[in-house]
Amino acid sequence: MSRLFGMGLVVLTLALVAAQCGVAQSARDTSNQAVEEASVEDALAAEAEPEGETASAEETIAEASAEVAEDAVAKSSEEVVKEEAVAEAAGHADTTCDDPFADAGSLGFSPQLWTAEQLSGFVRPGLVDPTSGLETNFCLHSIDYSEILSGGPPPDGIPPLDNPIFDSIATGDKWLVDVQPVISLAVGNEAKAYPLVILIWHEIINDEIDGIPVAITFCPLCNTGVVYDRRVDGEVLRFGVSGNLRNSDMVMWDNKTLSWWQQFTGEGIVGEMTGRQLEIVPAQMVAWKDFKAAFPDGVVLSRETGVARDYGRNPYAGYDSSPRPFLYAGTPDPRLPALERVLGFVSGDKAVAYPMPLVAEAGVIEDNVAGQDVVVFYEPGQVSALDQGNVENSKEVGSAAIFVPSVDGQKLTFSYDNGVITDNETGSEWNIFGQATSGDLAGSQLEPLQGRVDFWFAWAAFEPGTTLYGS
Repeated sequence: MSRLFGMGLVVLTLALVAAQCGVAQSARDTSNQAVEEASVEDALAAEAEPEGETASAEETIAEASAEVAEDAVAKSSEEVVKEEAVAEAAGHADTTCDDPFADAGSLGFSPQLWTAEQLSGFVRPGLVDPTSGLETNFCLHSIDYSEILSGGPPPDGIPPLDNPIFDSIATGDKWLVDVQPVISLAVGNEAKAYPLVILIWHEIINDEIDGIPVAITFCPLCNTGVVYDRRVDGEVLRFGVSGNLRNSDMVMWDNKTLSWWQQFTGEGIVGEMTGRQLEIVPAQMVAWKDFKAAFPDGVVLSRETGVARDYGRNPYAGYDSSPRPFLYAGTPDPRLPALERVLGFVSGDKAVAYPMPLVAEAGVIEDNVAGQDVVVFYEPGQVSALDQGNVENSKEVGSAAIFVPSVDGQKLTFSYDNGVITDNETGSEWNIFGQATSGDLAGSQLEPLQGRVDFWFAWAAFEPGTTLYGS
């Protein structure tokens, strides 16, 4: 474990940090240019080096972090009462601890960075006030600090997009290929596509749709794409990439409280927002062709992001074929290969994972989860964003989604034939968005459920009691 811990930091520093670190200082961009083309395959090969030649995690962190004094944060009595209430709900009511890391042992991250003064040197100007005295309240946390590891980049070293601009479908067609994956988000009368070939370089996009402030998030190490409502207690938060990982999954931070959030779950895990839960906004990961067909009047995230990146190239080339995830200190659930994709779904206290090879073979899977009838749809054509260096040449992984199989109280059953999904009751055809595209039910919409396609190791880590469909 210690070897993986130390090696993982070096691996990501070489293979991922320079490939993605977009902090706007030209000096950092220049120094990282030489290793930007390092692939995951190169990083895996480095693991063959003798252990003694690898810097320890502590040494890596010490070199990457400046030693700074920690200032106490003065809080009003109202703030303290609110903080104690949140902490009690999270099971950590000590808001004035002397040393939050007294029992943590050797830390895998740098708490010294998490003051407004220090953060102002890394993040976009104006995001935090360096004179505010604000700092992350490490006395409040719902997880063990030993679970958090530095991925290498500093806060916002992987730069989120805060003011995204969008193009028409026709403009997107000039550079996107039909099989490339996008996160499709449709709310009200708006539909937006966020190509993974852009998201893979930024991981978070702070946007708004139909008046709702949202964070579109994608963690390449877990293949996890989730959209969250950015509103908490009437405040609109701006989310950034902390540079830290837990279970190989991105830990996000917000600019109002400097709290840390788990990207996989949307839960506040460190700081004043500990125990808070972001609301998920339903979205799907599909092929560009499917978004275009379903939302011809939609828009797509523009490549004109203001950040120089080789959109279309995958900096994680070969990661799909990796025998194990990066910076994952646990033991992956052995029921499936660690990086096999599954469609995960939770109903009540029951979690189930549908392996994508089984979903692709069946085309349609009808199931009952904790008393809830569900149907899983499969659509061929989407390729992986994490396979070949050129994404459009990557292997096909397909798309999957889960729905309530009824319309206006009528229970439906479904069949799959040569890529076409039809219901057996009316013969209507259905697409991957749960929309009836032809037949008696044309225009009808199945209720979408909050399922998503992740790597198996990540789903099993956050849902350890999950049932594996077909096992």
